[in-house]
Amino acid sequence: MIRIIAGGKKNTEWVQEAVSEYEKRLRKPFDLKFEFMEEDKLNKRLADWPFSGREFVICCDERGKNISSDEYSFMLERAFLDSRDVVILIGGAYGFDDAVRAKSDFVWSFSKLVFPHMIARLIVVEQVYRAQEIARGGKYHHE
Repeated sequence: MIRIIAGGKKNTEWVQEAVSEYEKRLRKPFDLKFEFMEEDKLNKRLADWPFSGREFVICCDERGKNISSDEYSFMLERAFLDSRDVVILIGGAYGFDDAVRAKSDFVWSFSKLVFPHMIARLIVVEQVYRAQEIARGGKYHHE
C-alpha cells in the first residue's frame, strides 16, 4: 500500500471524482490510502519526522528531481521489493521546508511548473496507476 499524506483542504468534488477513477483500477501493492491534514499540522508533524526508516518517503516539491514515468515505476517496485512502505508527501500552498526535503528518500518534481496541491494529488494518483501498468506490462503506458 502507498500512503499519501497531503496538506491543505480535502479534495473538492471534481478532484475526488478523478482520483476515485484511478483508485478503482489500483491493485496491491499499488493501492492507496490518503491522509489529509491542515498544512500547519502537517508541518508540525513532519518537524518531528514520524518515519522510522522502513518507509520510502517521496516528497513532492518543485525543487526536486524530474523523472520519467518508467523511472518512477522502477522506484516504487524497488521500494516494494525492499519491503519498504511507500509514503508520498504532498504539501499545501506553501510546500515543505528544507529539513523535510533533506530527510526524504526522494524529492520529486513533476515539472518546472507549480501546481495547486489538489491537482498535485491527482497527478500523483495517475502516476501511481501508470507505474502499476508499467510494472505489469499493461497497455496504458506506451512510448
